Amino acid sequence: MDLDIARQELEEFIPHVRNISDSSIKKMAGRDLTRFKEFKRQGIAVKFGRFTQKENNQIQKNIEEFLLLTGIDSAEKLLFTSRYPEDKDTIHHLKTEYHFCEKISEGVPRPWRLIYYRARKMFDPNNYKGRYTKEEKEKLKKYQALHGNNWKKISELMSRSNLSVAMKFSEIKSAINYGPWTKEETQKLMQAVKEVMRRKLRAEDGSCVSSVDQSSRDLWIDREQLCQHLPWTEIEARVGSRYWRQCKQKWNSILTSKMARGQQLYRGTNGLQAKINLIKRLYETKAEDASEVNWEEVSDAIGDVPRAYVQNKFHRLKVSSVPGWQRKTFSEVIEYLFEKTLPELQEKL
Repeated sequence: MDLDIARQELEEFIPHVRNISDSSIKKMAGRDLTRFKEFKRQGIAVKFGRFTQKENNQIQKNIEEFLLLTGIDSAEKLLFTSRYPEDKDTIHHLKTEYHFCEKISEGVPRPWRLIYYRARKMFDPNNYKGRYTKEEKEKLKKYQALHGNNWKKISELMSRSNLSVAMKFSEIKSAINYGPWTKEETQKLMQAVKEVMRRKLRAEDGSCVSSVDQSSRDLWIDREQLCQHLPWTEIEARVGSRYWRQCKQKWNSILTSKMARGQQLYRGTNGLQAKINLIKRLYETKAEDASEVNWEEVSDAIGDVPRAYVQNKFHRLKVSSVPGWQRKTFSEVIEYLFEKTLPELQEKL
């Protein structure tokens, strides 16, 4: 399929498709477009965000059925083939012969790549090994000194997932400051985000390199790019005195303030009204799971703020207002907030 046509057809299902690279578009045209059209015919929308338990169960079923079909004896061999070099060629042949891409994504209305990553997270035996021991932390520091940031190599040596070793090293290497952010730290953070955003734009669109380099003006960047998928461990390294989660939280705070033009959205009567609007909008969605919520649209109920900001405020609201929220489903939490908490907030306002 012609690249422009593929991009145009995918845009119906993925609004941010214009920001996706050409190579990814080609893969999605082959793996996803036909599936997306079939889901549309059935009246099912393509989803993003957190996977539901129903989707997790479907992925598990798909993997188990594929193992039975091919005779591959474990999900780890299927999804982490590089760990089994002696079986690699046979497994690749079976995956091709029995249409692995199609089978693993059956019944799950999401891009194939996200389904594959979710399956790897679910079935990686190295992913759920609890807290790092003191000995493991020392090993991690030693391996990083030997191999740099080759997290794939280090994960194999430590029998931990790539993400786990990268995040843990990020945590233990920093001289973390837990106090208020200084002006210098905040400037370092903003400069770090600006630099990685410029690099991402250059990588995604080579034609904009000259304008980026020659212009002293800030670039207009899609809000989703400013909020999601930033390389936080790299930003942490540039800031130097803060753990990556602190950097992420601070950036969301800065972004929220800039989008809201400095208004204190969650203070005083503004805060009460924002909570009321948030509960009403979530109740109107009739969503059964958080992953079914379009958080970009919900954020409009509060103001021009990032999705992550609204999700964080919702989490705080349910923790502070809904007794036993951990044992309730998403829809039960929303129902409680609407029936019990909303009238109290309206009276207080």
